[in-house]
Amino acid sequence: MSVLCWGRGAAGLSRVLPPCGRPVLLAKEGTLGGVCGPRRSSSASPQEQDQDRRKDWGHVELLEVLQARVRQLQAESVSEVVVNRVDVARLPERGSGDGGLQPPRKVQTGAKVASPVPCSGWTQRLEKEKQVQRMHIQQLKANLQMQVQSGEFKVLPKHLQVKPRLLSKQLATFLAPKSSWEEQLPRVLQEAPRKLSLDVGRAPSTQAQLSGQQQKLLAFFKCCLLTDHLPLAHHLLVTHHSQRQKQKLLTLDMYNTVMLGWARQGAFKELVYVLLMVKDAGLTPDLLSYAAALQCLGRQDQDAGTIERCLEQMSQEGLKLQALFTAVPLSEEEQATVLKAVHKVKPTFSLPRQPPPAVNTSKLLRDVYAKDGPVSYPKLHLPLKTLQSLFEKQLCVELASKVCVVSVEKPALPSKEVMHARNTLQTLRDHWEKALCRVLQETKNRLEDEVHKGRFSLYPFLCLLDEREVARMLLEVLQGLPAPGESFTTLARELSARTFSRHVVQRQQLSGQVQALETYYRKYLHLLASDTKVPNPCLPRQYWEVLGAPEALREQPWPLPVQMELGKQLAEMLVQATQMPSSLNNPHGSSRLVPVLYHVYSFRNVQQQIGVLKPHPAYVQLRETAAEPTLTFEAVDVPMLCPPLPWTSPHTGGFLLSPTKLMRTVEGATQHQELLETCPPTALHGALDALTQLGNCAWRVNGRVLDLVLQLFQAKGCPELGVPAPPSEAPQPAEAHLPHSAAPARKAELHRELARCQKVAREMHSLRAEALYRFSLAQHLRDRVFWLPHNMDFRGRTYPCPPHFNHLGSDLARALLEFAQGRPLGPHGLDWLKIHLVNLTGFKKREPLRKRLAFAEEVMDDILDSADQPMTGRKWWMGAEEPWQTLACCMEVANAVRSSDPAAYVSHLPVHQDGSCNGLQHYAALGRDSVGAASVNLEPSDVPQDVYSGVAAQVEVFRRQDAQRGTQVAQMLEGFITRKVVKQTVMTVVYGVTRYGGRLQIEKRLRELTDFPQEFVWEASHYLVRQVFKSLQEMFSGTRAIQHWLTESARLISHMGSVVEWVTPLGIPIIQPYRLELKVKQVGGGIQSITYTHNGDISQKPNTRKQKNGFPPNFIHSLDSSHMMLTALHCYRKGLTFVSVHDCYWTHAADVTVMNQVCREQFVRLHSEPILEDLSRFLVRRFCPDPRPQKLSRCWEASQLKATLQAVPKPGAFDLERVKHSTYFFS
Repeated sequence: MSVLCWGRGAAGLSRVLPPCGRPVLLAKEGTLGGVCGPRRSSSASPQEQDQDRRKDWGHVELLEVLQARVRQLQAESVSEVVVNRVDVARLPERGSGDGGLQPPRKVQTGAKVASPVPCSGWTQRLEKEKQVQRMHIQQLKANLQMQVQSGEFKVLPKHLQVKPRLLSKQLATFLAPKSSWEEQLPRVLQEAPRKLSLDVGRAPSTQAQLSGQQQKLLAFFKCCLLTDHLPLAHHLLVTHHSQRQKQKLLTLDMYNTVMLGWARQGAFKELVYVLLMVKDAGLTPDLLSYAAALQCLGRQDQDAGTIERCLEQMSQEGLKLQALFTAVPLSEEEQATVLKAVHKVKPTFSLPRQPPPAVNTSKLLRDVYAKDGPVSYPKLHLPLKTLQSLFEKQLCVELASKVCVVSVEKPALPSKEVMHARNTLQTLRDHWEKALCRVLQETKNRLEDEVHKGRFSLYPFLCLLDEREVARMLLEVLQGLPAPGESFTTLARELSARTFSRHVVQRQQLSGQVQALETYYRKYLHLLASDTKVPNPCLPRQYWEVLGAPEALREQPWPLPVQMELGKQLAEMLVQATQMPSSLNNPHGSSRLVPVLYHVYSFRNVQQQIGVLKPHPAYVQLRETAAEPTLTFEAVDVPMLCPPLPWTSPHTGGFLLSPTKLMRTVEGATQHQELLETCPPTALHGALDALTQLGNCAWRVNGRVLDLVLQLFQAKGCPELGVPAPPSEAPQPAEAHLPHSAAPARKAELHRELARCQKVAREMHSLRAEALYRFSLAQHLRDRVFWLPHNMDFRGRTYPCPPHFNHLGSDLARALLEFAQGRPLGPHGLDWLKIHLVNLTGFKKREPLRKRLAFAEEVMDDILDSADQPMTGRKWWMGAEEPWQTLACCMEVANAVRSSDPAAYVSHLPVHQDGSCNGLQHYAALGRDSVGAASVNLEPSDVPQDVYSGVAAQVEVFRRQDAQRGTQVAQMLEGFITRKVVKQTVMTVVYGVTRYGGRLQIEKRLRELTDFPQEFVWEASHYLVRQVFKSLQEMFSGTRAIQHWLTESARLISHMGSVVEWVTPLGIPIIQPYRLELKVKQVGGGIQSITYTHNGDISQKPNTRKQKNGFPPNFIHSLDSSHMMLTALHCYRKGLTFVSVHDCYWTHAADVTVMNQVCREQFVRLHSEPILEDLSRFLVRRFCPDPRPQKLSRCWEASQLKATLQAVPKPGAFDLERVKHSTYFFS
């Protein structure tokens, strides 16, 4: 049962008054508590009945109090409140003839409840009071308007505090200076900070160490500088500094932020005030403090004596002058102003010379960055003018922050009803936009008053964007809201992210960054264009650095508390401002207005509920009737129309203007970004260049496949081929209603069937929406060239940034894509196309390549028939494992064999080479495990080895032995141990699956076997998972030893209070973000409170279980990403087009041989490094510092950790060079 909460007041009402007879539930999001408990039986004594009667009267009085609170909220214009009437039943008359209100009679358990008789007494009085209140408010507004027009009413300016209240009497003497403020500045700098009786502890070194309140305050001060609300920031700083408890929240960064704002304005007096507060707080000015002071002196053209005293004091505190220009994040104009001040004292001082571009010296990357040797970096197939035109289009898209795409849903006929619905919807949107602007202005006024009272508020964040832009953004979100609704928390995150993205784009536009980008990007295109040459060919990142492009603005994402609070505020404004007539047939008539969005709670379990915003059914119906033909996407959700910016740093690369993270992280975690920014820049060159190379691959849509897909999609779909069916095809229960006389068991069965149908319908809706986005984007990009910028996760694995349409999707998504730049097949390309086709079918997995090629020739008639008549022919392609990719390959093969010269045929189809159980390949190479290496094709062989069949065979050996001993379950499993039963467990054991997880996987497979006795599934799955792990232990002894060492190391590290860190062979710093008992943060008030987890607090203890279970798979993932990046960089150096889906590498058919050679060479080079030994040394250095006096137990734990970390498993005797000759290593 859902609880409807209309607006802020009603949400509070719902939390106090649950329905009678319903237990009170504690919730994480919007608690439903109450005072009306379940009713008891009526068999009570007269005294108890009298007590209950008085109690019920108390409930009635409480209702009147709550209704009065509702009226108060309405009068304050907090939000629209709609209160459902509460009907109170009357008691039958007992000797009295009056019809007055009586307390409700108790209802006997199990008795049929009579229809409640509505009570008119208090409701009539309430309505009358509401009417009087409305008339009174209207009269007040009219009088106020008359006073404003006549000039009698004057708005007094709001007072902002400028002068601080200092706790130090010595420092307070500077507040009444006898000399100019300019002369005061060096004297204040020379003053010693106030000594505090307690450790202040307000100078955390990282963002992750700040509390939620501190993060919000710092973000507030920074935002005030961006929105020209510096006096407001100063006011909040002064009010916090003046109160002892609040002063503890302030950090040096906060003082510096406000000080830097005054320095930009040359305001000496205010700057000195802030500096006095710094000293009064017991803090010592740092480089940024002195940079602000010198900038202020430079703007006012002060005498050299004042500047000299500042520089002397700075030197006495051990701060280097040159560090002002290298370690402090100042703009070019600010640096010039500081330099102007310094030159008055030191005319010969010059800025530190920019060091020559550093080069990565990693042994693995030496050949990549070598200037000697043959280099043939690939060029795009497009000329310079075309690329420049595409750049202009992409720039327009990102400046608009959105893309409108025509939907591929079957268009509605433009009937009178459809046109009327569209006109009505547009009229409503125009009205909503004005209402949102009004509500936004009222909210900003209210939040500004909060700051005047010395409290943090979101006021400056709401000032970042124009009100109309915010209103339109909110309406776009409303338009995309699904009929079932959206989680309130998810919606808040989405709104906050959109606001931040638009702010970043706007800031670059206002700062001149866009104009600079245009200049440098046009030069950059000379490196990529087909008709231009550059003097010294190099990698894109190197060329961008040579051009001298300015560093992009470092706009850090807002702290998670600010994001959630801002998103919540925007969502509430959307609820408050959007209303529609209850009767759309008469929108201008007397019909009342109803909210477009309403708030309900969806229950996850007995004690947890999720707040959901649902659109009104009338609005959903209007939207469906209008059937508008467009979808709106954020710019970052759509592939780019020009090559992405090269990645040059952790915060520069990818999209032109929209913010793009180099590393995807858990929400709220900041440690990853801090690690990236503090590590040596050259350490990231390999990852940056690999991501740039992957993003530079140009794509196009396979039009023939798309036409067939749309044909199915616009009909009734085809779930068997991955085309979701429309909601109209969702299953319906056999019987919608049952008579009251139906048996309880039949009612329960119908209820279960209905729940199943609803679940299937929800899943179908989700799949259909995902497919609609993908196919609409594909249609939008048809006949265009586009690019997919890439970034990576915290393990170094790479992903395309646009989420809806990329090559990491399903079989159907991959079939829609092909390389925009083609390559002639050459002498062997057609053979590779045929082998690729057979690989996609899955028919000849365990056959050698020559037999796969022969099979392609055998079925050539079926291949050509599939290409010519995919929907009406023999449909051979539909029986393949990857049907759509098989069809795309059939079409490519048909075109090639029918061309006059197949070797000259220009092919655009990507050909894949997939690793053979890649995780186990890395384990076998790490341990030099000969048996394991042979099982996963590291060892050359005439036919491909299948590790899953090998494990199944070994399990069968163990089963036979146990069956002979009389083990019943082993006897029951005879004939049922197949490759399919064990495959998933073998595949995932390398990635950390536990015995419990493996048992569930095997149980699922056994339940799919119709002839296996189902009563033995539980016992058989337990038995089989033990045998699978035992088989892996025997077949991959070295693998299990390494896995155990990694797991035990992580367990001991986390037990010592640290999270596991390491550095990949390419230099990427990795940290596991798993911590125990994540703090629960709540944003209260309003429609509902928001609960979310915060991973950014490094004071939380590590989650030992996740740390130890996650280390082995995450470490292996970091190795497979290193192998992929090395392969990508060397293929780029050889002029190949290369992309990957983790351990599946793609290139043109003509280049498969070269890519295979590079892939094997780089795997051997990677594992020729002492990877485990290097890891051991790093972990010892990081987690086993020099011994210091500590508790005996702690000393023992530290010594145990060090001994474990140094006990690296001994390698076997496998010769890695043999991998270079293994045909089926990647195939």
